[in-house]
Amino acid sequence: MDKNGRMERAHTLHKQGCNCCQAVVMTYADKLPIGDEEARNMAAPFGRGLAGCREVCGCVSGMAMVCGLTGHNDSVRPLIEQFREENGDIVCGRLLQSGKKPCGELVTFAAGLLNSVSDQKQ
Repeated sequence: MDKNGRMERAHTLHKQGCNCCQAVVMTYADKLPIGDEEARNMAAPFGRGLAGCREVCGCVSGMAMVCGLTGHNDSVRPLIEQFREENGDIVCGRLLQSGKKPCGELVTFAAGLLNSVSDQKQ
């Protein structure tokens, strides 16, 4: 799937009720060494800034999970920095408070960022 397809898939999953982390992780389920249901369950508590605490954005947690599960651990920090640079923060509560982008746009952005990493060989 190309970058635009991944971004669209993430947005659709979010609209269908997946939290931000689940939407990002499930978008890359075809690249993960675990099944869809395991991926969905693993990501579930990380939505809404870690179990609704509005801490680290679920999109950021989802990117880290995908990187970890695909062996791209060195990519996590650069992705986080790109996310922060584009969106001004990585903390859910502050992102929501700023009102700059709704969660659906953040999910779409995170899925697009991950695309460059997901196609790299490990």
